[in-house]
Amino acid sequence: MTATIAEVEVFSALGDPMRWQVLTLLAERGERSATGLAQELPVTRPAVVKHLAVLDRAGLVGSRKVGREVLFSPRAERLGAAARRIDELAAAWDTRLDALRRLAEEGDLSSS
Repeated sequence: MTATIAEVEVFSALGDPMRWQVLTLLAERGERSATGLAQELPVTRPAVVKHLAVLDRAGLVGSRKVGREVLFSPRAERLGAAARRIDELAAAWDTRLDALRRLAEEGDLSSS
């Protein structure tokens, strides 16, 4: 299960607490401009713009222009793909841990 470049970008983008907060705000409150987000976060508008650029490159947000403003929103399909990948990894680990548990139980039986 080798990670693709897109997956690395997604998880790298999500790994930053402020980007996670930006994405959470967008998911909870809907479309927002960088200015609107900056008003709700403890960072400047230029910092929000940089975080949005990383999220955009990772495919986690989309944007549309309305007049002079650019509104950002989360891209559900990319978030869904990330969630499915995490589920796959969790299932693989569950399989490995079950096998380890069985080996440990067999070892306990043979020592009695």
